[in-house]
This record gives sequence, structure tokens and C-alpha cells, in this order.
Amino acid sequence: MPSTSREPESPGGTGTDRLPSAKSSLGLPAATALVIGSIIGTGVFALPSALAPYGPISLVAFVAVTLGALALALTFGALSRRTSSSGGPYVYAREAFGEFAGFLNAWSYWITAWAGNAAIVVAWVGYVEVFVNTGHRVSGSVLIALVGLWIPAAVNLTGVRNTGAFQVITTVVKFVPLIFMATIGLLFVDPDNFGPFNASGQSTLGAISAAAAIALFSYLGLEAASVVAGRVREPGRNVPRATVYGTLACAVIYILGTLAVFGTVSHGALGSSTAPFTDAANSIFGGTWAGNTVAVAAIVSGIGALNGWTMLCAEMPYAAARDGLFPGAFARTRGTGGVPVFGIVVSTVLASLITVFSYTRFDDVFTKIVLLSVFTAVIPYLFSAAAQLYWVLIRGRDGLTLGRLVRDVTVAALAMAFSYWSIQGSGYQTVYYGLFVLLLGLPVYVWLKRTRQGEASDEPTPTASDSSSGSAVTVLPDPRAPETAAARLPGRRTTVVRFRGSARRDKH
Repeated sequence: MPSTSREPESPGGTGTDRLPSAKSSLGLPAATALVIGSIIGTGVFALPSALAPYGPISLVAFVAVTLGALALALTFGALSRRTSSSGGPYVYAREAFGEFAGFLNAWSYWITAWAGNAAIVVAWVGYVEVFVNTGHRVSGSVLIALVGLWIPAAVNLTGVRNTGAFQVITTVVKFVPLIFMATIGLLFVDPDNFGPFNASGQSTLGAISAAAAIALFSYLGLEAASVVAGRVREPGRNVPRATVYGTLACAVIYILGTLAVFGTVSHGALGSSTAPFTDAANSIFGGTWAGNTVAVAAIVSGIGALNGWTMLCAEMPYAAARDGLFPGAFARTRGTGGVPVFGIVVSTVLASLITVFSYTRFDDVFTKIVLLSVFTAVIPYLFSAAAQLYWVLIRGRDGLTLGRLVRDVTVAALAMAFSYWSIQGSGYQTVYYGLFVLLLGLPVYVWLKRTRQGEASDEPTPTASDSSSGSAVTVLPDPRAPETAAARLPGRRTTVVRFRGSARRDKH
């Protein structure tokens, strides 16, 4: 996951500029592990139950989502070759479309992070309740969920070193049950357990679309290497490869593991299961010892995922706040390690609130929160695909061969179409809630712009001497000029020059 330590700003650049190469510490293996560790959380451990109402047709949706995820991975890889700055979707949108697009992506991605934490903790609770609160009392489930959210927050507040060590241990443990089910579990598949191919009662396309929206949650985090591109050695080479390799590795484990669970647990039991991998292990070996072992691994995996995503909850708004596109409180740090305390605490509070709300309002808590976090994640994905099309068709077309141009446009177009399809499959209620929380960012953006203009007006205005007339000349920056690297590209710009109380507008 991205580190909460901030890279130094380069002269004339934004807070997301490239780190000096001497400080880059992630090679290809580490960057690939980062992608895999970011993608795999507790959500996959609850995914078979969430997909069960659709039947085995959801496996078709999973394959379709995997292809779309690979298109997104290739898109992020191509974008990382164009800019080596950390920030991922936030940077791509800002440099292609300006400040507002950058803010909107940072806002949406931040919502994805803390709402995703709520989804992860709900799945985590299901495995904790293998041992405690086995009757699934709502009050007990809420209490367990809150503990699961605040333990990783406490770890993050102690500093980056402890957070990283905690992440390494939990990442290793999480692979055990997944690899087991993706290999040994396939030997125990019983076709009678699959049930009706399309159990949803919807049309084939409708069932695939609805299941795909849920399955996409499993791939959130594929952009992790691009988010920390400034910390990767040779980012133009290693970030694209790490993104694709990590996504492919997760795809194989996901699809085979989900297939094994579908084939070892009866369709009726799977739909009501809160710990499907545990039930699958018990079905294979009998008794409860195997299932309990899987549950422990899933619990450790969930805490690890929450630990990493809590870090991300603070990292994205921290980067945006350093650029003036998020409230300044998110940029404040504490201690020598530069811990963004405000971002960690606020994000965990919001995740806690949505978790409590969901447990008291929805029956299918995990699915509801998953769909919300997928919707808010797809917005940055959509903007990233659009940014790639912008750079290929408008900014960088002259430097591409015809074959490369066709390939890049096709991949970016597929990524964009996949993003639109994911939004459509989320359902009307999810789009309603998602659009509402997304548009809540508009007054925040207006307030930020007003604050920045107020600060600019308080600064002393630089003056220069006009040698031809001896009059004082004040040069004011164009308030419409974006403060990104894109703004420094050659092109039409406007400067206001003030002569003794009068002003004229020069265009050059």
C-alpha cells in the first residue's frame, strides 16, 4: 500500500512529483506484491456467498470482470509511462482535465477507500463469528466490526514502520486458504452443488451485469502501483508490468477458488453462509478443524487488508491536500514519520458510521456496501480511461505508430466501456446513494477554491521595474491557470499587467 510518508516537492512542481531515483525503493517483485496485497482482502472470502443468488452464471461474470480489470491494468500501465508522479487516478485526471477533475477523483477515491473498509470489515465479521457471536446478533456484529476498524487505525497511528511490518505478516497468511481452495479444493468439486446455472430469475445479460458489479469489488486496488509510482524504480517499465502481473495472479486465484467453493458447498447453504471458505473446508475434510483454520487465516487477512486500506484512506486526501485540492487538515502530520492523523481518524469514523447504518438498515449488508464502493471506484477508473484516450488522441498521437495507436485506443475504450457497464450493473439504489455522496464534494470544492483565493489575495504582490517608463509594474498570475505540470505545457496563456491602478490584458 502507499506509504504515508510524503515525497519532497521538486522546484516548480506539485506535491506529487517524482522522487529522486536514489530514494526509489520498490523493484518489480515488490511492486507486484504491492498490487496483489492491495487487491486481496477479506472481500474475496465473502464473495461466493454474495454471488450465490445468481448461480454459476456469476463465474461467467467473473471472467468478464477479469478481462475488464486487465484492460484497466493496461490503461494504468500506459498512463504511468506518461507521468512518474505518485497519485494514480488523481494525478492522471488533474493533468489531463484540470483541477476540478483531479478533486473529483480524489474525493471519489477517498470514499471508495473508507466505504471499502466498511465492506471488508463486514466480511471479516462473518469469519470472526465462526468463534464468537455465533447467533449473529446485530449488536454483537456491530461491536466486532468497530473493533476490526479501529485496531488497524491504531496500528497506522503508530507510524509507517509498524504498519508495514504488520502488512507483510498478514499478506503471507492470507494466501493459505485461497491457494488451498484454488488447487486442492478443485479435487472435491461435486457438480450437484452448483444448482441452477442462472438462479437470479433475471435475463442472462442482466444476471451477468449484476454479478459483475459485485465481482469488480475483488479487483479494487489494481491501481496501487500507479498510486505509488514515484517510489518505484524505473516506473515506466515496472509499474505497468507489476499492475498486469499482480492482476493476473489474483484473477487465477479468485476464479479457481470461487469455482471450488461453488462446487463443495450446496447452492442453498452457500447463499446464507457468512463464511463460505470455512464451510467449503469443512465440507472437504468433515468436522470443524479445517474450517476453523481457514477462518483464522481469513481473520488475519481481513485485519491486514484493513490495515493497508486505512493507510490509503489517509494517503490519497493527503496528496490532494498538499496540492490545495482537499481540506488542509488532511495534510497535517504528526511525529518524525509524518503520520496523517486527521485522515486516518476521520476515514475510520466514516467507515464506522456507514457500517452501523448498514447493519441496522440492510439485510444484505456486504452486498450493499460493496456496490457503493464499486460505484465510487469506477469514477476514477472512468476518468483514467478518458485521460488515456485524451493523451493518445490529442496530446501524443504524433509519436505513435498506427499499430500502437490502434492498440492503445482499443484498450482504453474497452476500459471505459467496462467502467460504464459496471455502473449500470450497480443498480438504481447504488447509483442514487453513490451519486449523492459524490456530489457532496461540490460545496467542499467551492469552499476550497474560495479559501485559496482568499489566501492568494493576502500575499504581497511582486513588483518589477518598467525600464522604459520608470513606472511600477505588477504582474498578477492568471487565476484560471491550473497549477499542474500540464499547465506548464506550451500554449495560450493570459497575464494581467497592472500599470499604476489601470490594467491591460496581454495574450501571448
